[in-house]
Formats: sequence, C-alpha cells, structure tokens
Amino acid sequence: MISLDGIRKVFKAKTGSVTAVDGVNLKINEGEIFGVIGYSGAGKSTLIRMLNMLERPTEGSVIVAGKDLSKLSDRDLRIERQKIGMIFQHFNLLWSRTVRKNIAFPLEIAGVPKKEREKRVDELINLVGLEGREEAYPSQLSGGQKQRVGIARALANNPKVLLCDEATSALDPKTTDSILDLLVDINEKLGLTIVLITHEMHVIRKICHRVAVMEAGKVVEEGPVLDVFRKPKEHITKEFVKQVTEPEETVQHLLNEVKSGRIVQLTFVGESAEKPLITNLIRTFAVDVNILQGKISKTQEGSYGTLFIHLDGPKDEIEKAITYMHEQQLELEVIAGA
Repeated sequence: MISLDGIRKVFKAKTGSVTAVDGVNLKINEGEIFGVIGYSGAGKSTLIRMLNMLERPTEGSVIVAGKDLSKLSDRDLRIERQKIGMIFQHFNLLWSRTVRKNIAFPLEIAGVPKKEREKRVDELINLVGLEGREEAYPSQLSGGQKQRVGIARALANNPKVLLCDEATSALDPKTTDSILDLLVDINEKLGLTIVLITHEMHVIRKICHRVAVMEAGKVVEEGPVLDVFRKPKEHITKEFVKQVTEPEETVQHLLNEVKSGRIVQLTFVGESAEKPLITNLIRTFAVDVNILQGKISKTQEGSYGTLFIHLDGPKDEIEKAITYMHEQQLELEVIAGA
C-alpha cells in the first residue's frame, strides 16, 4: 500500500542545512496499523507529512496505492490526497462550524451533492459515536469528542489511508484508550491502512501490528510489535519498551532484599502468558514461589510480559523447577542466587 524509498528531507536554515529525515526505506502493508515512534526531533512528524506531500521530500519517492506522489502535478496530487485522511494532535477543527458541518467540510470542497453529503455525515457520526452531538460546536466538546470529529472528517472522502499525527498526545489516558479502540474498530470494519506517529509506547503496544523506531532522522529498528517488545535491539527501543514495563531500579531494589534461593526473570510471549505457571510450580516442586513483580501486556498479535519470581527451598528442587520452566519453552534468565 505504501512504499518509502530513500526518503530524505533537508530544511534550509540561516545556520545551515538541517536533515530531518535521512534515507528512510519503509514498506507498509494494506490494512495494517503501522506505528512510528521516536522522541521529539527524531523526524517522525516530517516523515508522516511526506506521506501526503504536505512536505515534499528532498530525495526519494513516496508511493501510495501504486502512485508516486512525489512526481505528480499539483492538480493530480490534490486528487490523490482525497485518498489520504489525516488527524492531528490539536484537532484542527473549524470553531465556527458545528460537528455536522465540520465533518461535511471536505465533502463540500469535493463538490459532493447535498443529499449525498448529509447521508455520508450521518454514517460517520454513527461510526465514531457522536450521536446527539451533531449541532454542538467544538468549544462545547471534550477532547475525546473533538478527536472523534477529526477522525470522522478525515474519513469523509472514503480514504484508503489514515495518517495520525500524535493523535492522542493531548488526551488523558482513559480518553486515549477510547480513541485507540475506535481506530482499531475503523481498521477492522473498513480495512483502512493506518499510519500513526507517537512518542508513547503504550499506543504502539495497544493497536499497532508493526513499528518503526526513529532516531536522528533514521529508522534504527523495525518489525512486528510483539518481536520488538520481546527482543529490542537498539538502546532507544529498550527505553521505549521500559515505558510499559516495571522500572529497572525497582528490580535492583528487590534483588538486594533477597538473601537465599534464586531470582528468575521470565519472559512470556503469546500463549505462554496464559499458562498457570506459578500454580504448577507450587504443586509439583517443594519450593516456595514469591512473585516479586511483573506485568502482562496485550498487543495486537498476542500477549507479552515479564515476571520476576523468587524460588526458595532445597537446591535440587529449585533446579528441577528451573528445568521445568525451560521445558515450557519460556525465555528464562537466573539473575540472582547461587
């Protein structure tokens, strides 16, 4: 659906040239939710703006649905842009227009007849859950409702791609989750390809199928979300993964408190996260099992989690318990104890 080949963007400044995006190659499949994560200044906002030519690349090509947008005339680009919807961090609504009229705006520009326009707006209001708020103005809406208007407006022309530029950064955690659930619902119902950028790993974990990690204008790591969570390679990726796991300092504190036995770190992926491991250990072996800390998270492709447990008891029983856990095909590391 989307192919970025050798994308580079250089901005001219008084102090010299600034390279915001540097040689990025990405393939985004039709119907998937693809996330781009990075800290401020990583180049992710510039990258997503090049997907609809709000920023033209200095070098490289942007191919969407088989067409190289970087080679189109202004007239042809305006036509192709109707196939690409976009939502923003700060909503970008027209404050003098009601919900209904905000959603209808791109249809008016496209010259859609009034009757057909009204029918489409009604469909979108139902899709995003804004029934009863049709005649409200943006100033009368909550942040989540404003973003729902933004999503409905972006979908007005039946786009093939939806771009989300930090779409949940201005929202509280509960509202963020409701908007993310809506995006997943839209993705599944419409088969829409969604590309989102964020600096929050929670967003990536919750809805994305694949993720690209950006740093200093480059994609430094890329892959299925579950794989990236399971074995992050780059330092920056490990930092992002820590956003949704327990702090390392807490683990170290727990290690200092344990005087006997062994501390084991277990990594659960997919079906292994659902098994009653602790119960089986207690029933099968003469060991005491104490859960020190842990967290299981859901991703689009399955569960992922890390669990730190303390095993205490006779050495031979502890060894048997560790062997048993290995046999369950769990990723296991003994991080303390002899």
